[in-house]
Parts: sequence; C-alpha cells; structure tokens
Amino acid sequence: MGRRSERLSKQGMLASDLSGEGDVIQVVSRAFDVLRCFEGHEARLGNLEISNRCGLPRSTVSRLTHTLTRMGQLVYLPRDQKYRIGPSAVAMSTSMMKGLQLRNLIHLRLQDVAEHLPGTVGFVIPDRFHLVYLEFARAANALGLHESTGSRISMASTAAGSAYLAALDPEVGDALINEMERETPDAAKLARSRIEINRRSLREHGYVTAFGTWSPHINGCAVPLWSPQYQTYVVVTIGLLSAMYDEKRVHKEVAPRMLDLAAAVGALLDGEGDIFANRLERKSIGVPAHNNNKIMTEEMNGLEAGTRRPRPARSVRARDGRR
Repeated sequence: MGRRSERLSKQGMLASDLSGEGDVIQVVSRAFDVLRCFEGHEARLGNLEISNRCGLPRSTVSRLTHTLTRMGQLVYLPRDQKYRIGPSAVAMSTSMMKGLQLRNLIHLRLQDVAEHLPGTVGFVIPDRFHLVYLEFARAANALGLHESTGSRISMASTAAGSAYLAALDPEVGDALINEMERETPDAAKLARSRIEINRRSLREHGYVTAFGTWSPHINGCAVPLWSPQYQTYVVVTIGLLSAMYDEKRVHKEVAPRMLDLAAAVGALLDGEGDIFANRLERKSIGVPAHNNNKIMTEEMNGLEAGTRRPRPARSVRARDGRR
C-alpha cells in the first residue's frame, strides 16, 4: 500500500478527494476553505462573512480562525472585528514564488499573443470549482475582460474551465461535476451539458471554445496542458469581445495562436528544471506546429531520472485524471 503521502503523490489531489478512500482530513480541508475566502492581501472578513462564503457553521469558522490566527495565517483586527491574511500566509506564498523566472517567461509568451489579439490572455490553474490566474497579459486596446493575477473564474462557464474538465479522464471529470453539484447545482448543470461536446473538441482539434457562457459579450478559447510542477492540468486561455470575434473567427484566427502558445508554455513547463538551474539561455524553446498531441501526452517521469517518455494520446489511464 505504501505510506499515505506516497499514495497521494502518485494519485494526485483530485483522485484522493474523489476516489472515496475517505483519507482526507476534514479539519485541514476546512482550514483551506477559510483561507480561500480571502481574495487578495487586503481582504477583511468577519466570522459571519467567512461562514456565508464557505458554507461552514459559524462555530466551526470561529475555531478555525482562532487557530489560523495563532499560526500567523490570519491576523485579527480588533477595531473592525475582522480578519485578514497574516504574515505566515504571505511568507508561504512568497516561498512558493521561487518559480518567478518561469512565470516571467510564461508572461512573455502570453504577451506575444496579446499583441496580436485584443483580448485578455491567461495562464490558470484549478482550485476546486474555480480556476485562478497565475499570469495574464492584455493588449493596450483590449476591451471587455479585465482579469488579473489572482483572479478566480468559474470552472463551469468559462473556456478555461471547460478545457480543464475535458482534459480529465471521463470518470474523474464526471466525479468532479457531481461534487460541484452539491455546492453549485446550476454550475454543475451547465458543465454537464457541455462536457461531451468539449471532450470531442479537445480530441479532434486540441482546444475548447466557449461562446457567451460566461458573459454574452465574451467568447473564449482555451488549451489544457499537463504541468509536471503542479501534477495537474493547467490552461492557457483567452477572452475576447464577441462583437469583434464571432465563432467562425475564433476558430480560424484565435485557435491557431492559442495552440502555438500552449506548445511554447508546455515546452517551458517540461524544461522547468533547467530554468531553476539558470541554464535557460542555453536551451532553445521551439514552437511546434499545431500538434496538441505533444502538449497533452508528454510528461516528466520522475522515476526515470527526469527523462521524458512519450505516450499515446488518451491511452494511459491514471487515477489523478491524466489521459
């Protein structure tokens, strides 16, 4: 069986939560639910507001905020009778920013696309039923969509969320939607109605689109790719004004650029060991033709001294949701 930590590292976060093994420690999960309520370092919330946001009893929230305050994850503001993110949480997030050079390189790739398309281009990671912008770029004349680093977007109604769900193994993606239904039934209904169409689009074209599902004024295109660093799918995505980019134009003009962007970002993620060793200047990063199979089907095999091992698209079934 192995130790629990070993099993989690092999299965991935999503599988451990949804496989029914019952080995998730609820108090830890709830503590992170509380911390998720604080969007931005300046957010100030009381126990009642936190309770309403994360759906936990106020008594439970009170105990959690007390503990998190003692740990330095939160700070209590007596005058406001509210909490805000504490120094330990900031320090923790800062230590996790050691990949800043990688993120800067990703940002440059996003900016290249933003200079040609008047929209908001993003690099996002999943967080329960949402996705969070790690990086973004937009042209000076971009209109209609103004997400920024740290912004959270819906998994159900956005192109990025649709791409992420479509990339997961069907049983894992369906389980995630079932879990979503318990908290946000309307979002789950929307995700379920589009999941097969999105899976087919990803399988046949390598990308996923969304037209007016997040906003009637916004159309989107997104490409998922596997991240060895985060051991999950991440997504490159773009949102554009529907008045400027209708469905036909998104497929013809936007999708090819997003596939190229995903290939470039995927190359950066695959070569992140070289980035951390400050050897990037000696590593050429090529952008292959629109071949999403390479993006979706190559991974770093940690058991084979970091060598890369290609595998056929969607032929390998892993409990963390990879295909």
